[in-house]
Amino acid sequence: MPARLPRRIAGCLAAVGVWATGLTAAHPSQAPSSSSAAPVVYAAEVDSIIHPVSAEFMIDTMDRADRSGAALVVFTLRTPGGLVESTRAIVSRMIAASTPVAVFVGPSGARAASAGFLITIAADIAAMAPGTHIGAAHPVEGGGEKMDETVAKKAAEDVAAYARTLATNRRRNAALAAQAVIESRAFTEREALEASPPLVDLVASDLPDLLKKLDGRTITRFGGAPVVLRTANARVVPLTMSLRQRVLSAVANPNVAYLLLSLGTLGLMIELWSPGAIVPGVAGGLCLLLASFALQMLPVNYAGLLLIVFGLLLLALEIKVTSYGLLTVAGLASLVFGSMMLMDSSVPELQLSLRVVLPVVLGFAGIAIFLVRLGHRPAAPGRHGRDGHDWRGGSGPHAYRTGCARPCGDAR
Repeated sequence: MPARLPRRIAGCLAAVGVWATGLTAAHPSQAPSSSSAAPVVYAAEVDSIIHPVSAEFMIDTMDRADRSGAALVVFTLRTPGGLVESTRAIVSRMIAASTPVAVFVGPSGARAASAGFLITIAADIAAMAPGTHIGAAHPVEGGGEKMDETVAKKAAEDVAAYARTLATNRRRNAALAAQAVIESRAFTEREALEASPPLVDLVASDLPDLLKKLDGRTITRFGGAPVVLRTANARVVPLTMSLRQRVLSAVANPNVAYLLLSLGTLGLMIELWSPGAIVPGVAGGLCLLLASFALQMLPVNYAGLLLIVFGLLLLALEIKVTSYGLLTVAGLASLVFGSMMLMDSSVPELQLSLRVVLPVVLGFAGIAIFLVRLGHRPAAPGRHGRDGHDWRGGSGPHAYRTGCARPCGDAR
């Protein structure tokens, strides 16, 4: 009896081993990855201002790559710049990512300026396409106000120190990184690659060329750990923004924000002119909320914003006050000057287009003139007298006016 016990135990253990093997085969995701499996590369394009929405998209992409055990994340970056806080959030997540991150400035003709420069030099792999450039990362005040010399110097030194520490830990040219901030220097792909030490790691024509050049390359992570990249025959998984992110990113465009601000104000103006319409008020309120979301992410000059609001107020007053067109002219002038001052940035992508401003101003002018003419229409014959009294029963000796106790056709 005691001699049989070990054989029974051995039989049970063997059955358990077969059962566990069957479970592993039934769930490949839990099995150790095979060395022959094709590596997975996540690819995402960022073609927008760096703001909370684009930061959320990039962070979500890195989270997904870490969960799935991808070999590499590649961000194709095209941006005129953006917010420093959003940039810091992206860089912090990039440093903490277990998946190596490559930033590819492309295609040819693209750029990664300002915030895009910091994101590029913070990546594990910094690559550029021919005919691209990076740099010009001098900080500016997001609210549109002019900073005094001391505050401006502090802001520039803070961002320059941030750029130096990123470049140093990535073994890139810290001196040129600081010059991009302090002196607003920009660098072509050749200047960035041929510097000593370089600002970027390589130049590639497109994503397939980049993956081909990265295969077998040894990189050093931010903490100092070496990693050998395996990107040959990689399965590229393209990722795009969700519908919500695409809508919010589109709203953050200066021209879209300006249109939302104008339409929102117009809706509220119509609601005040004709109380009870409901739809213009609701639509106007929604547009103003979306505009406020966009304006907090853009370099807005508040003096320009106040001029726009003041101009719209003057147009609304023209409906109630007879000024013989003076309020309308003043309102339109305020709208034009406010629109020209609204976006305080030297970057073309962050400026308002005259193709958007002029139709909006002319449209408001037409609406104001229409409402003024509508509000000052002459009275219909037989309904109102020159003294403003309503006539009842037509004209003649027996016609009555409201407030009269006797026939007043022959009133003296």
